[in-house]
Amino acid sequence: MTDHAATTTPSAGLVAKVLTVSDGVVAGTREDRSGAALVARLIEAGFTVSDHRVVADGRETVGEALVELAMGFNGLVITTGGTGFGPRDLTPEGTVVILDRQAPGLAEAMRAVNPLGRLSRGQAGTRGAALIINTPGSTGGAIECLEAVLDVIPHAIRLLAGD
Repeated sequence: MTDHAATTTPSAGLVAKVLTVSDGVVAGTREDRSGAALVARLIEAGFTVSDHRVVADGRETVGEALVELAMGFNGLVITTGGTGFGPRDLTPEGTVVILDRQAPGLAEAMRAVNPLGRLSRGQAGTRGAALIINTPGSTGGAIECLEAVLDVIPHAIRLLAGD
């Protein structure tokens, strides 16, 4: 697992963590454009991004990273990558096994934003007080999916905190 520092400015209590899932980024053969774009958009929306990590594709690597990121955390954990039909695209499988509860409305809203969204297998749900959502690995797809649910995320995070 590779950690990348994410510099942010304080916000009104909204905190997010970004997980990029990509064999190529881990190997250093691809640039993490979608992860960087998610960090920038979240900061613009008023979130503090407290962590940005990169893991290789795979059910176990994703599941283990999500468990660690969600532990004791009340906020958004957003992934980018691994939601398609490629043989190593196992982010949804790694996500669904660690969720306490699924949030199909969020996943459906993200898929509905673009016709190519029908090819996304991304999941959404909760683990403890963390909201976890999967977005595609393309920069445009990741941002479109985040935008599709960004308006309700603060409310979901407050509910998870017991507010």
